[in-house]
Amino acid sequence: MESSKQERRVVVEEEEEPVSPTGQYFNSSVLSVCILAALESDFPIDDTLTFTLLNNTFLPINPRFSSIMVLSLSLSLSLSKLMLVRDDNGVKRWKKVDVKLEEHVNVAVFPDGLSPKSYDKYVQDYLSKIAMDRLPQSRPLWEIHLIKYPTSNAAGTIVFKIHHALGDGFSLMGALFSCLQRADDPSLPLTFPSSRPVSKSDNHNNIFKIVPQIFSNAFNTVSDFGWSLLKSSLVEDDRTPIRSANDGLEFRPITISSVAFSLDQIKQIKAKLGGSINDVITGIIFYGTRLYMKTSSEGSSNAHTTALVLLNTRIINSYLSVKEMTKPNAESPWGNQFGFLHVSIPESIDAETGNPLDFVHKARQVIKRKRNSLAVYLTGRLLEMIRKYRGPETTARYMHSTLKNSSMTISNLIGPMEKMSLADNPIRGLYFMVVGIPQSLTITMVSYMGMLRVTVGAEKSFINHQMFNSCLEMAFHKIFKAAVCTP
Repeated sequence: MESSKQERRVVVEEEEEPVSPTGQYFNSSVLSVCILAALESDFPIDDTLTFTLLNNTFLPINPRFSSIMVLSLSLSLSLSKLMLVRDDNGVKRWKKVDVKLEEHVNVAVFPDGLSPKSYDKYVQDYLSKIAMDRLPQSRPLWEIHLIKYPTSNAAGTIVFKIHHALGDGFSLMGALFSCLQRADDPSLPLTFPSSRPVSKSDNHNNIFKIVPQIFSNAFNTVSDFGWSLLKSSLVEDDRTPIRSANDGLEFRPITISSVAFSLDQIKQIKAKLGGSINDVITGIIFYGTRLYMKTSSEGSSNAHTTALVLLNTRIINSYLSVKEMTKPNAESPWGNQFGFLHVSIPESIDAETGNPLDFVHKARQVIKRKRNSLAVYLTGRLLEMIRKYRGPETTARYMHSTLKNSSMTISNLIGPMEKMSLADNPIRGLYFMVVGIPQSLTITMVSYMGMLRVTVGAEKSFINHQMFNSCLEMAFHKIFKAAVCTP
């Protein structure tokens, strides 16, 4: 019979969780994006409990830490053959494997007897190297690096390298915090700064103000989505001191360095200017970037320059327990739950003689406008359509182009308000960096114990990271002085 000749497909039941679309984009032939999370210790690193802690505390957090990516297989049955075939859309799944912890733990080896200042350079070079190395696909996509040498900031450093396919910074840092305790009292939970509540303006009760707002948001959605399409396909930023002409930037070495700002002072600026802390720090970064561009090349200070600002799309912006995050339909779910906002760095302000507060005002205006549009949602739907009809690899190339055509990425997370400890070892400092993206400049931020750590990932031999950090500090002091110290 004709029908008996037709193959029927039965899905192999292995209880394998599908890899999310974003997870597939970030682990493809064109993109391999990871997160480096560094914990700076008060005391020298004692690695005797490393394997016990990983086995008993880290691995149980999420099955993905014990899984590898595999292509989905289907069991194809017919009268003439029995075979395993790949999923038609190239969809990948997480497959549980036995974890060999010794393959995931690395101990850095530097010359003995050097000064902490000398070890700063060794640590920078070490981070640069592991940032470029791709994680092997044959084992779970994470590793840990123990640096037992004192630096200017710490007696030792623990670095987690975790693939972005496992989750975004919010998920992975939440997992990391679940392994840590409060240094003052381990029985108490870590606490985090609360997000600014959304204010309910009286405008919502006035129909004459609601209708224009609806039309404004609709216009902004069309404008932002159209601009996003152009930036991802046709329109590139100008070549500037922060955007080189090199192809394959994701494979070029970077220097990771950081500066720290007082959260209390940032809150003082916010109180004077309004908006949010994110608006203030984004304005500081934009101003510092323009100062660096002007210092490096006089003609580039007003070049067309775009930042991709990462936006957490979860309903709740505070960390929940990992158990809560991995529940079905969780309000703050595990995974990659973020979108990109294309934000143009202000061009019309003279970086030296203009009012530095204009950078904060403009950052607040453009981010507020873009948040109120649906461009991020539409971009997500577009990526899903590309994946459905063209496959994950084509979608990954689209995301690669989005990153490559812009100049920098800005990402921020909140950290604990109290001092943390790992296995009774107090943690002095905390920072993270996103690596493996095709840009010359990446900036990340995380708060910890009343300070905001701004970390700069800059392409080596192209961006002078020391000068860039100095420009960030200068921008902060000028904005603080103009907002708080001037009557």
